[in-house]
Amino acid sequence: MRIAMISEHASPLAVLGEEDAGGQNTHVAELAAALAGEGHDVRVYTRRDSPALPEYVASPDGYQVCHVPAGPAQRVPKDDLLPYMGEFGRWLADRWRGDWTPEVAHAHFWMSGLATVHAARRTGVPVVLTYHALGSVKRRHQGTKDTSPRRRIGYERALGRAVDRVIVQCADEMGELVRMGVPRSRMALVPSGVNESVFHPDGPVAPRDPARPRLLTVGRMVERKGFLDVVRALPAVPEAECAVVGGPAADLLPADAFARKLRAAAESCGVADRVKLVGGVPREEMGRWYRSADVLVAAPWYEPFGLTPLEAMACGVPVVGTNVGGIADTVVDGLTGDLVPPRDPRTLGVALRRLLADKVRRFAYATAALDRIRSRYSWKRCAEQLGAVYASVATLGRPAPAVA
Repeated sequence: MRIAMISEHASPLAVLGEEDAGGQNTHVAELAAALAGEGHDVRVYTRRDSPALPEYVASPDGYQVCHVPAGPAQRVPKDDLLPYMGEFGRWLADRWRGDWTPEVAHAHFWMSGLATVHAARRTGVPVVLTYHALGSVKRRHQGTKDTSPRRRIGYERALGRAVDRVIVQCADEMGELVRMGVPRSRMALVPSGVNESVFHPDGPVAPRDPARPRLLTVGRMVERKGFLDVVRALPAVPEAECAVVGGPAADLLPADAFARKLRAAAESCGVADRVKLVGGVPREEMGRWYRSADVLVAAPWYEPFGLTPLEAMACGVPVVGTNVGGIADTVVDGLTGDLVPPRDPRTLGVALRRLLADKVRRFAYATAALDRIRSRYSWKRCAEQLGAVYASVATLGRPAPAVA
């Protein structure tokens, strides 16, 4: 099939760890590669944020990246991109009337959905949408700190009714969308995958102190990821060190406001000597860090899906995670790891202490985690499931395209 993937702010070619570059970038890159590997003709459309970028770039993984000239040719925070989505959609429609018309368009994130529906109404291309994150959940947890456009939730509700299929990544997201009024019949549950050629149990291990158990936590340096809760849990685990991977490169950490906040919290909790801020690590080196850990701690306040638990599980590492979003689906409590309430350092500390003290249970969790990854979370399986969804919407009767 000819598949267009629209990811307006999250380029699959972006350097992870930069502002607005994280799980969605990885998801789009891995999914495009997996679909290309299944023989599909895949083009990823993302906004041009530098004048030096060519219109088309061939990925080594077999898909093309198309840089759309919508808005200024410079980096813009994703929350400021809404005014340019009409321009983005018109550019797509113009291109799709040419020699290459997709049989299906898969939009990633709500603003991509707006641009894609705009183009689809002019070309008759069926549309599939993955939200990746919902404004209603973000507003609930961040309150006045939420910088999303005011109309986001209304747009997300309308998009759920306008597109041909909504791809949900976990049961929690499905329930949230039903409460918003999106018909359950429009949804298909297809979880994200994990790259097993990068994340696996065998291979090099990052250096560590052999005299101390290692906890590992991974993610962007933002408050909602729960890093402060992990630091505050450490007094309950007096023998363990905690490596924090994420944020800017190590030499830039001293200037990072949130990194300074983490160091101050570690000092006040008396655990500064056991907290190691690693900084950002290239994705291809992350397997070394997962394999160095006895337990991965994933403690976000909310999480639309969460790739780090999958990556750790693929490396044979048990997970202690908060019982939120996608983590509640991927981590089976008492089988592949332990789930705890979010924003509860005391309960988190007790769970970590108990798991580190039980080597047999850690081994059982790690074994079950590997089995779960191999049976449910490969990118090949994800691509096959989505291929079936794409084929089903491509056969739908389409109204005549609107005149531009």
